[in-house]
Amino acid sequence: MAAAGAALAAPPVLVLPAGAEQAAKVIDRASLAGPVRFLADDLLEGRAPSHRGDALARLYVASVMESLGLQPGGPGGSWEQRFALVGITTKAPDTWTFRAGGKDVALRFWEDFIAASGVQAPAAAIADAPLVFVGYGIQAPEYGWDDFKGADLKGKVLLMLNNDPDWDPTLFAGTRRLYYGRWSYKYESAARAGAIAAIIIHTTPSAGYGWQVVQNSWTGEQFELPAGAEPRLQVRAWTTEAATRKLLAAAGFDLDRLVAQARSRDFRPVDLGIRTSLALASTLTHGETANVLGLIPGSDPALKDEVVVFSAHHDHLGIGKPDASGDTIYNGAVDNASGVAQVLAIAKAAMALPERPRRSLLFAIVSCEESGLLGSAYYAAHPTFAPDKIAADINFDAGNIFGRTHDVALVGKGKSTLDAVAEAAAALQGRVIVDERFPDRGAYYRSDQFSFANIGVPGLYFKGGLDYVGREPGWGEKVNEAWLKAHYHQPSDEFSESWNFDGMVEDTQLGFLAGLSVAQADAMPAWLPGDEFAKLRASAPGRNK
Repeated sequence: MAAAGAALAAPPVLVLPAGAEQAAKVIDRASLAGPVRFLADDLLEGRAPSHRGDALARLYVASVMESLGLQPGGPGGSWEQRFALVGITTKAPDTWTFRAGGKDVALRFWEDFIAASGVQAPAAAIADAPLVFVGYGIQAPEYGWDDFKGADLKGKVLLMLNNDPDWDPTLFAGTRRLYYGRWSYKYESAARAGAIAAIIIHTTPSAGYGWQVVQNSWTGEQFELPAGAEPRLQVRAWTTEAATRKLLAAAGFDLDRLVAQARSRDFRPVDLGIRTSLALASTLTHGETANVLGLIPGSDPALKDEVVVFSAHHDHLGIGKPDASGDTIYNGAVDNASGVAQVLAIAKAAMALPERPRRSLLFAIVSCEESGLLGSAYYAAHPTFAPDKIAADINFDAGNIFGRTHDVALVGKGKSTLDAVAEAAAALQGRVIVDERFPDRGAYYRSDQFSFANIGVPGLYFKGGLDYVGREPGWGEKVNEAWLKAHYHQPSDEFSESWNFDGMVEDTQLGFLAGLSVAQADAMPAWLPGDEFAKLRASAPGRNK
């Protein structure tokens, strides 16, 4: 209780243009359900990049933007920012054999391992290479952490743990996963060390999802930007915990003991005395996809060259392995037709404002998020606004389909001054901002706001809360976890009339109001002191020029 006479801190105040709250009411069930229903239909074949469904999705999004009155935001006055893609479909053998302890240990494709080519070539291979356990595979000088310790890892297969060290809140942010714990960092780290391949040990707690997500996400056609001069692995692989234990036991090692060794700064790579060969054949395709960009120019002569970005990804996994019912189309209704619908609904609400906000608004429906954030990364490398002119990114990925909540989760809470903006917008709705449900899953690095962060732009990424209106405690966590287990990256992620859009409507209105406040305020948001991206903002191209 506050001491007598003590002044209570005033809640943060949103800076909104006239008519903002009325315009937010344009966002309703119909404005969300319609786009989801279309984008998640079987006719779009799962919206795989560079395929027919991808082109249809882009045409639909651009058509909606044009009908709303947005201006084309792409290069040369176009709706699309196009870029080339390389598609790689890898054929792995039925078994992967390892020589351990004087005998052969065979792992089964699909059940025990998943392997994908790391090179844009018809063949990738490992030839009698040794396995080395490298702990978390992390080199982080700012934490005094180096799992490699100068070891010669060239030409070797690196076996590594998922996630990052999580037992000390002063080390790698404790249980909150950083980019060091992301699979993409681990493969990049192994390639920089000169390894020929890397195997990540999958566990559901360390990944934040089950083995079926690895199976469906890392098989079928994989997409990449055309290769440059960056170092590359021949093979990028995953193994289950059970298969890894079996393999290590054959060589006389215990996984639990190796994990215990890895939980120390003093850890050094362990030669496992295991050797392996593997040959992968790949079919390559060369195609094209695009980010769809719509613009509402700002009204302030001094600020209209600055922009607030509202982003969502339009791609999904396309056609893949059939599920138990024989369905082969990975529709991606929640992930992420719902996010596209949210951004389009915000564009509709923005056009309903009686006057434009001071800064410009860019609606970026990007491609290839499921392939490693390629579309947003391409935009970040070729931005239509200079990075120092991008005030913030408000990203939407997988909307709430279970109803209204008293709370709303902010992924990346504690990173920037945008927290206060989010809290003020939530307070206007009678709701509260809470931390993301599972900070150990590294969601901040798994969607498109991360690409913007990499060029110094802070972002908001809202996820549905867990405190559902009219529901008993624990209900929200139960239904969300059940959905993830049953439908995430599965053909069953389909539109359903049973969805409750009330929460998605509120969350979309929240993002609209928060983004408008950023567009209207005198100053741009900033990273909090010491944040991992703060230096990037200070050195963004154009800054202080």
